Amino acid sequence: MKKELTAHDKERYGRQMLVDGWSEDGQLKLKNAEVFISGVGGLGSPVSIYLAVAGVGKINVCDFDVPELSNLNRQILHHDARIGINKALSAKETLKILNPSIEIKEFPCKIEADNVHSLVGNSRIIIDCMDNFATRLILNECAIAKKIPLVYASVWGLSGYLSFINVPRTPCLSCIFPEAPPREAKFPVVGATPGVIGCLEALEVIKYLTGVGRNLENELLVWDGASVDFKKLPIRANKDCPVCGALRDKKA
Repeated sequence: MKKELTAHDKERYGRQMLVDGWSEDGQLKLKNAEVFISGVGGLGSPVSIYLAVAGVGKINVCDFDVPELSNLNRQILHHDARIGINKALSAKETLKILNPSIEIKEFPCKIEADNVHSLVGNSRIIIDCMDNFATRLILNECAIAKKIPLVYASVWGLSGYLSFINVPRTPCLSCIFPEAPPREAKFPVVGATPGVIGCLEALEVIKYLTGVGRNLENELLVWDGASVDFKKLPIRANKDCPVCGALRDKKA
């Protein structure tokens, strides 16, 4: 059943409804949207916070891990008292405080090939907030199978990367990264970096759901925080991609 805007909604979200092309129609789209956030750590914190306060109606958060003291310089969903509590559960507690009127569903489990489809469920978009490519590639295949977009993001030190993947309009993640980079047990990161990239990632989701603006399709955004430099690099589909190549051949 479609949800309608209440007087509370119109007051709470009034300022964003002033954005060109947004209006009550765009806010209704957010209120009736369901999204899947994979990982609620450094990137997942700002992503989920800004989607929640924007009024996305149902947010599914998935993470099997628990906050540690070394996470708290960047994972702003969590705090000292939450150390040792599952991150998805901790995220839900924080998000419900920030916006009690939306639905938060927590999945305190690891994303695997055999459970990803049920976890994503009816979500309209997958938001990649992971720290490893093995899981990202699982999400990539799920997004293609479900015919929904995947927002890719990653960070390293003072740098970040972002792209809006929507096959067959764009390359898939395997086209961009044919081989997963080696995973580092620990990598450098300051909280402001996932803060910047996570906010941009949330904005890509909001634009897609409302229809306002243009998504970052067929481009990889590279942000160098050390020099405050933004670059957009063109990316192209690989017709021989083992993940999406057959889909493109069928479409052709």
